[in-house]
Amino acid sequence: MAPGSTRPTSRDVAQAAGVSQAAVSLVLGDKWRGRVSAATADRVREAARELGYRPNLAARNLRLGRTRTVLLVVPALTTEFFAGVYTGAARVAAQHGFGVVLYPSPEGIGPARDPFGSAPAALDGVLASSMAADALTAIRGDQLPLVMLDSDPAGSLGAATVNLDIADGVRQIAEHLLALGHRHVLHLAADIASWTFEVRARELAARLAEVPGTQLRTARAPISMEDAVAAAGAALGAPGPRPTAIVCDDDKLAAGAYKAVRRLGLRVPDDISVTGLDDLALATAIDPELTTVRLDAELFGERGMAALLAVLEGRTPEGGDIPVQLVVRGSTAPPAD
Repeated sequence: MAPGSTRPTSRDVAQAAGVSQAAVSLVLGDKWRGRVSAATADRVREAARELGYRPNLAARNLRLGRTRTVLLVVPALTTEFFAGVYTGAARVAAQHGFGVVLYPSPEGIGPARDPFGSAPAALDGVLASSMAADALTAIRGDQLPLVMLDSDPAGSLGAATVNLDIADGVRQIAEHLLALGHRHVLHLAADIASWTFEVRARELAARLAEVPGTQLRTARAPISMEDAVAAAGAALGAPGPRPTAIVCDDDKLAAGAYKAVRRLGLRVPDDISVTGLDDLALATAIDPELTTVRLDAELFGERGMAALLAVLEGRTPEGGDIPVQLVVRGSTAPPAD
């Protein structure tokens, strides 16, 4: 090892293996085939292992002109769903030698302060949820290779979009409630201007409209317990026939609907059925356990990162929406007579 050095260098590996530094670079960069022998390659790798040598990735990436870093723009890190998205994205990124920087928008949506002096200079690409799309302008992320999550493919800013099949999930909920006999439905909708929530409202209305005698009313609330309780309570207390089922855009909204139902002296599902969407841990923590649509957040993150890597490499990302699944639990039952 070089005098005074605390970390082995490529020169140390070359000396230990009896080869040139160029040969070390070829072998450890996996570009040795046809240029050095297999025996030499084995000798270099063995020397590197014995010395504990690790390539200086920062220096290598500067030479390549790439940082091997991507930005994941999400609405908030406090939600279990987007924590799962990050986990899946980081897993795939790590398998390809990339790092992931998280960039949450404040209050869940809207622009945020640029954490980089120049995002295009500091990043190779961006993976962004449509719920935080406004933040892209602040960081000039739309000037980088970009893949959008839960975004309208027809109007996406990105080179590719990756979506969960939310429309099918809502159809599964509607079919389930209709089969139970529900005809008076309240949609407790997330009060967020985002394509994914527009899809939920559109698909629910379209499916219920296909069945004669159905009535659909809508109440909107930010995704918080207090707001959900207030919005659901006001809607259930409004004049006219009381809804027999509440379709919620999110499991947290569903938990708020539970509270509103109980404050009116009613029971879930005996008097009112409730459904959610996400299948968070919350869904099995409340009583009765929540009928909801399971979204595979980690797979969502994996597919999003795989699509971004494909874009960076000039390949066509895998197509098709990610399937979702209705999980029927104790919060839904036929309407009371």
